[in-house]
Amino acid sequence: MNAINKLKEISAFLGSKGIEDAVKDAEILITETLHISKSKLYSGDLEISEATSKQIDALTSRLAGGEPLQYIIGHVNFYGLKINVGRGVLIPRPETELLVEEAIKQLEEFMTFTPKFTVLDLCTGSGCIAITLAKHFPDADVYGIDKSNTAIEYAVRNAVENNIKNVHFIKGDLFKPVDNMVFDCIVSNPPYIKTDDIQSLQKEIKDYEPIDALDGGADGLDFYRMILKNAPKFLKENGIIILEIGYNQADDVKNIAMNANFRNVIFIKDYSGVKRIFIGRKK
Repeated sequence: MNAINKLKEISAFLGSKGIEDAVKDAEILITETLHISKSKLYSGDLEISEATSKQIDALTSRLAGGEPLQYIIGHVNFYGLKINVGRGVLIPRPETELLVEEAIKQLEEFMTFTPKFTVLDLCTGSGCIAITLAKHFPDADVYGIDKSNTAIEYAVRNAVENNIKNVHFIKGDLFKPVDNMVFDCIVSNPPYIKTDDIQSLQKEIKDYEPIDALDGGADGLDFYRMILKNAPKFLKENGIIILEIGYNQADDVKNIAMNANFRNVIFIKDYSGVKRIFIGRKK
């Protein structure tokens, strides 16, 4: 079968199942399966075997059934890096790239004093935040912590495959594995969905992504309370903390931070105008 015809076939099928970006997703399934570029796909002269066609059909059925595309192809592009993902690890999203972007801006200030600063990434998941910061600042020491064995396995693999040497991943619950350490910067994209809201999320999220990486408690703020309450002990003087937050959580997170004696609290809006990134500095 000609690849263009296969593209049309599975695009129509995905569209009939309510997939919004049916053509784009079909392109990705085919190019990933064949390990070809998009331009090669559209060259018009590419033929695919019956076995490969059936393989693509199987992946298409998984996508139509609600499984996230990122899990099906096994990776996602994050800030220019290939980050492997699968069942048991949260899929990195554009909002988290914004967190990394702001962290880079803040950490570049430390470069005027010393390149040897330290960063702690809590709830590291796939390791995307820690790995990206470690790559951008090769003289820094970056630590990533997660209580999930699966997450740590993915994080370590992602560091190795991206050839990042200055990042260290540790299994544990929040600050416990680094109880005797202090850092220049703490970053985190913690769980922040209200428990009762999880079942109203899209099927590809609630049925496939790890609930522990989503559930922020009854009001979605459990992890902000735990992190901000304890963070001053683990931050150096003038240290900063940068957190991704959920929709309409800015006021609550600010109050929690102020009660924990953070100053210079600011919020960065995401691409939709939502206050998405919290930045605070230790008093």
